[in-house]
Amino acid sequence: MLQENITMRQDTRLESEGAEFLVLGQFLINRIVAYKTYTNMPGYDLVATNPENNSSTKIQVKSRWETNAGGFPINNFGCDFVVVVLLNRGSKDGKKEIKPPEYFVIPVKVVQKACNTKSSWSKVLLKDISNLEQYRDNWSLIGSFLKQKKRVTRR
Repeated sequence: MLQENITMRQDTRLESEGAEFLVLGQFLINRIVAYKTYTNMPGYDLVATNPENNSSTKIQVKSRWETNAGGFPINNFGCDFVVVVLLNRGSKDGKKEIKPPEYFVIPVKVVQKACNTKSSWSKVLLKDISNLEQYRDNWSLIGSFLKQKKRVTRR
């Protein structure tokens, strides 16, 4: 009798949704008007706006459950920014400690440059992002982007 080796993948859908709300909350307390999109919008999860400039930006939230996660998968770059949320919820084996979440606000062009597309899964390793620390909690990147980007309205 053959024994099947089945590795069960952890279901982190709830935590993933929570990460989107955590980012939304960070936007709001940093005085950036934002809202969560309907589920399954290709390429982005949140939209931040500047009503005074009539501008907006699309944000994709990538979350990792495990403490000290080293990277994240990404296949769609249809956004302006990727916010990486390291939830730091420990590890499956219980050996890693639970810590507060960490946030990295990264322009999508930087993420694309660091993306390894050699396998079927496009993956970004955080160590491959130059000067990663400059993106930690850098909500002002989005605020500045919204102030600069002015959309022309047609009459």
